[in-house]
Amino acid sequence: MKLPKIGPGMKPFIRKERKTSILDIMQSKEAQEIFRRANLEYWPWEEFKYKAKHPKFTPEELWGYLKFSRLHSIRKLPFLDAKGNPFGFWLPDKVLEELHYIDQSMGGGFLMEGADLLPEAKERYIISSLMEEAIASSQIEGAATTRRIAKNMLRKNLKPQDRSQQMIVNNYKTILSIKDALEEPMSVQLISRFHKMITENTLDDATTAGRFRKEDEDIQVVDQDGQVLHEPPPAGRLHELVQSLCDFANGKEETFFIHPVIRAIILHFWLAYLHPYVDGNGRIARTLFYWYMLKHKYWLFEYLSISRIFLRSRGQYLRAFLHSELDDCDVTYFIVYHIRAIRLAIKDLQGYLKGKQKGYQATLMLLKKASWMNYRQRALIQHAIKHPDFVYTIESHKNSHNTSYQTARTDLLTLAKKGYLEKIKSGRAFHFIVTSGLPNKVGNQKP
Repeated sequence: MKLPKIGPGMKPFIRKERKTSILDIMQSKEAQEIFRRANLEYWPWEEFKYKAKHPKFTPEELWGYLKFSRLHSIRKLPFLDAKGNPFGFWLPDKVLEELHYIDQSMGGGFLMEGADLLPEAKERYIISSLMEEAIASSQIEGAATTRRIAKNMLRKNLKPQDRSQQMIVNNYKTILSIKDALEEPMSVQLISRFHKMITENTLDDATTAGRFRKEDEDIQVVDQDGQVLHEPPPAGRLHELVQSLCDFANGKEETFFIHPVIRAIILHFWLAYLHPYVDGNGRIARTLFYWYMLKHKYWLFEYLSISRIFLRSRGQYLRAFLHSELDDCDVTYFIVYHIRAIRLAIKDLQGYLKGKQKGYQATLMLLKKASWMNYRQRALIQHAIKHPDFVYTIESHKNSHNTSYQTARTDLLTLAKKGYLEKIKSGRAFHFIVTSGLPNKVGNQKP
């Protein structure tokens, strides 16, 4: 991966001998449209110089004005780069729009259309999503295994066969444990506890699990060709710097409001920037993002695998880090990318729900065509599809349909004989539970 080319900054814009003035650029409709588009997608210089076509002003002059307007809007964060420059961010209109959408989604509004399916699908989808997150987050860091093999291993609780599979198992267990830590504040101890879990049996030196790197373990982030992409702060400062991150996460000494989603994204960037551990920093950074979102009641994130989006666009993910570090410490680059990834993950969820809802409606149509079923049996199966943990009795079925005991008994025994229910003995009575994979059973039925 090539390091991003950083633009000329504001020099072409502020030089005394320039032929154009600030007012000229401000009054140009073409220039203002270029700036609007540039901030919509948050173009870095390497994109801007090709896309900023103007009949009068050079890309360098336009970039200088754009940088001036961006830096004028930036709010400083309480952490510095290696040269002592503060990181900062601002929120373009597109980001504000996406934050509003995410906040609306937390209320479940977009799920209402598929509400009928949620009781049946909720737990299964959450588990599947957590598996996807664990697999993708590990694959970003080099876990070499297929999604199919990894999911099969997690579903069947199989013993991992190599380091890659162990990474995925650790990631999955760590994500599952997050809910037990939601009442805790962010702390050095909590982060290190997560790290110890996420790196178990995967490190060359097991003693590095759960502790910061030492002075003789200073590391660099390099690409496959050995090019240095990032040099983290020295080990001697890590306790101080990670404590500052924790204070930021806990909202200590705030001077302005930061939206929870933005704060979670900044934590993701900040931990990755510090790289406090010998290994596992990326996985821990993404874990902290997930922990913070759930801690602040963004329940929808249980259903989302953001890392799967990162994996699809891994190059853009890494460049968002690099642009934020190298282009005047502007974390807005990473925020814009991350917000876009969240939106895509929500879109994936919407597609899943619509597909399931369509399948549910098709199942109801098949039930209507099952000539051997009476209306009471159809009603019970419809209920069972949405409530797979429900237990039916002859008495409850009799009362629900105001029919005789013998008729209710025949209804349930027939459904059990056909494989839609399972009959179990409970004391002196029989209970009927829903057969596993009931929707598929209905779909394969004969009229």
